[in-house]
Amino acid sequence: MTARRVAPVIPDAAPGHRRQGKSGFGRPMPLASPPGRPEVVYGFGRIDASGRVADRATIAALGWRGGDRLTLTAEAGVMIARRDPGGMVTVPARPYVVIPAALRQRCGLRAGDHVLLAAVSGQDTLTAYSFTVVDQAMRAHVPLPRREEGRS
Repeated sequence: MTARRVAPVIPDAAPGHRRQGKSGFGRPMPLASPPGRPEVVYGFGRIDASGRVADRATIAALGWRGGDRLTLTAEAGVMIARRDPGGMVTVPARPYVVIPAALRQRCGLRAGDHVLLAAVSGQDTLTAYSFTVVDQAMRAHVPLPRREEGRS
């Protein structure tokens, strides 16, 4: 008895389909909002060498546009950007926020760090939380198991 050959399935290379080597290409991830709080939208970003952090969907949820002025504040592991006509930082034409070097140093954020972004439309704020802060918050609610010695 001979088996029938099954033709390989090759994905379509049409626009909107993911291509190998093109990270982020395709449809954007849906916006993440906690149940009952549609005014909060979460996303992820990565701080580049110039202090830029971007997540188009999160910033778009706030309605921020190029030329808007922002006031930035910081504390350990957290940066808060608030739209403010008297702010010292300007939103560029492309949707991202630049965290100045002195502010990054003050809150302990470095180039390459990934951050959880929280956009709160009712307060017109975008908050970037370091993963250290997110981990501390998670451990405060549910203790995560520690890695056993000798295991990776």
